[in-house]
Amino acid sequence: MTVVEQQELVGAIRDWVDREVVPVASALEHEDAFPEELVAQMRELGLFGVTVPEEYGGLGLGLDTYALIVIELSRGWATLPGIVNGSFIAGFLLRHFGTEEQRSRLLPRLASGEVRAAFSMTEPHAGSDVQSIRTVAVRDGDEYVISGQKMWVTNGWRSGVVMLLAKTDPAADPPHTGMTGFVIEKEPEESELPGLRIPMPGLEKLGYHGVESTELVFDGFRTPASSVLGGDAGVGQGFKYFMSGIEVGRVNVAARGAGIAKAALDDALRYAQQREAFGKKIAYHQAVQLMLAQMATRAEAARLLVTEAARRKAGGERADLEAGMAKLFATEAAQANALDAMRIHGGYGYSPDFRPERYYRDAPLLLIGEGSNEIQQLVIARRLLERHPA
Repeated sequence: MTVVEQQELVGAIRDWVDREVVPVASALEHEDAFPEELVAQMRELGLFGVTVPEEYGGLGLGLDTYALIVIELSRGWATLPGIVNGSFIAGFLLRHFGTEEQRSRLLPRLASGEVRAAFSMTEPHAGSDVQSIRTVAVRDGDEYVISGQKMWVTNGWRSGVVMLLAKTDPAADPPHTGMTGFVIEKEPEESELPGLRIPMPGLEKLGYHGVESTELVFDGFRTPASSVLGGDAGVGQGFKYFMSGIEVGRVNVAARGAGIAKAALDDALRYAQQREAFGKKIAYHQAVQLMLAQMATRAEAARLLVTEAARRKAGGERADLEAGMAKLFATEAAQANALDAMRIHGGYGYSPDFRPERYYRDAPLLLIGEGSNEIQQLVIARRLLERHPA
């Protein structure tokens, strides 16, 4: 895709967001209503298959283009790229590590949005410390029997595919060598399945409304041995596979941060040029100008870090350092810009009739998701030391 074609595509998504998403996002968010109509339109636009190769029914575009699209979606409502993210990571894992049978059967359905996917690693006692998971999968003939509990699974109830990480060798040392990824297929929007319970309604959240975050409670759930990600060769490789998926997932989360940072800036700029105080528009008070300058710098720096990380990854380069930096900075920028937008709006910034309070509630999730920002800093430091040995 040429630069011009990329700009035209992203511009079309931007126009769609302004026309269809921005006018309804706050109402849907306050109702915690799943955006059925918007998701249907996203399917028509091909947004569930942006990075899926054309041979499997997707658009076949690079991660760099996908990141720019996510920024625009998040600028309208950060929930929308959250709905897409599970399918995006699932598609990445299937493309790079799945068997041909898994790819040919599932990628077209994911690309069309016919079936949505969830990505499941976190457990009640294991978030960033992935090696501490306790969910186990025991081989029984031509099946695996899975028992354990997963938490904070976005799309957990509505998904038809769950990318699940479990221990197939709990005694392995180090623990990550005994982990295996599974492509779990289930009936969407069912709370009680044989061996699997999904408590609904989902977990309550400060923000990130409109999409469910659920528990997955496995108790003797049976899945075919063919559902191992990568087939027999994938047994014991799950940690490596899923960490690679997290790396691209961090680009999505970083892009969401950049989108919120830009949305908060846009709202602050617009309001500051409408509101008057002490005889002039508040945009011309120096204190407000200082905040606007910092907000704009954060938003642009976040965008540049995200696009550089995505460009490197799309080009086949190792990008864990760049993805970590983008995720760290862009999500912190979202949080800071959301607060500054509230300050500039004054009392209205605290009101649900204006958007800054929504940005302020959505942004904290990004500080935690796909690896907390404290973990990101450790990842960044370790990669720096690897690249620059004494």
